[in-house]
Amino acid sequence: MEFKKVQRLKGEVTIPGDKSISHRAVMFGSISRGLTEVTNFLQGADCLSTISCFRKLGISIENTPDRILVHGKGLHGLSAPSELLDAGNSGTTVRLISGILAPQPFSVTLTGDASIQKRPMKRIIDPLTEMGADIKSISGNGCAPLSITGKHLKAIHYTSKVASAQVKSAILLAGLYADGETKVTEPYISRNHSEIMLSYFGAALTNRDTTVSILPEPELLGQKVDVPGDISSAAYFIAAGLIVPNSEILIKNVGINPTRDGILKVAKEMGGSITLLNVNEEHGEPVADILVKSGTLHGITIKGEIIPTLIDELPIIAVMAAFAEGTTTIMDAAELKVKESNRIDVMAENLSAMGCNITPTEDGMIIHGGAPLSGAVIDSKADHRIAMSFAVAALCADGITEIKDSQCVNISYPAFYEDLARLTK
Repeated sequence: MEFKKVQRLKGEVTIPGDKSISHRAVMFGSISRGLTEVTNFLQGADCLSTISCFRKLGISIENTPDRILVHGKGLHGLSAPSELLDAGNSGTTVRLISGILAPQPFSVTLTGDASIQKRPMKRIIDPLTEMGADIKSISGNGCAPLSITGKHLKAIHYTSKVASAQVKSAILLAGLYADGETKVTEPYISRNHSEIMLSYFGAALTNRDTTVSILPEPELLGQKVDVPGDISSAAYFIAAGLIVPNSEILIKNVGINPTRDGILKVAKEMGGSITLLNVNEEHGEPVADILVKSGTLHGITIKGEIIPTLIDELPIIAVMAAFAEGTTTIMDAAELKVKESNRIDVMAENLSAMGCNITPTEDGMIIHGGAPLSGAVIDSKADHRIAMSFAVAALCADGITEIKDSQCVNISYPAFYEDLARLTK
């Protein structure tokens, strides 16, 4: 797909539902008793993989145009699948469902696509094994496919080396079935969607500093979940509104959970015009409309505890940095290497091709911004966040930009290109 420079962006956009929350609504609804009704569910490939897996585990899930209806059977209502569970490209599905499968009275094989089979799963295998789970990497390389045979689980206090909501969630979900209070301590607080939603469904959780604990065997009950817009998807329009001259974009109904809003803080620190309107809360998840206006950005240093709150947004932040005055340094983000692609190397390679002065580092990148960029052929590595980031970069670059494997945006935002194009009219 080809993109070219535009003069301005104007209008409103309503982005799809939050991917993280959509996954969890289906998962938690499946292990709750009764009906869970999910509106504004993200109809992306990753979330549809979660639906597919739980259907194979015996859960009736209706996917209608207006809502998802999950007919949950409670903590012990899942049944053995007759075939392997395929999570597609979804790391969230693999990691979270492993915590649910570890204590079930049956065996399963859990796999995914070629990308998933390269992503690290040892980070969940180790704590779940410590709890007594029988979970193994079939290839012996710490990656999927995974073999999981249900076992009785014991409660642990796990200290995670990485601030990862997926690791934390896998342990907490296993903790629902353990023999006592399960605790997870992180170096920094990661996304807390699991804690918010599990509490909403009836689980007993306690948070203190960077430690969260959960008690076993709660009575989880189905709920209504209205999924807010995904701030990770909103990030591309935030960036586009800031860097394309003469632009003004209103992004409607976006989740602004403080464990996810790092993109807003970074944009403001870089000098961006960001205004939150109509701020409210839905079942513990804060939402707002975000008004973005173009202006002049400047380079900053991004590191430390803010990194887990914007890890998925770092590719588009790198694009913002390329158009900002001065130097932006991103540190403490080695996690970027084990996403759908090695996002440090891929961003450096593609921004360099457009004429940006960027240096990849072991845990981030150094971007000397302000130089004009030119169109180039971009290899997205079939990574949705890379493709969307360079679609935005192309709007400010001279000439034509071609993005290979551009259809990979279907993973998280199938209508992304149409929504972006509508703002140029």
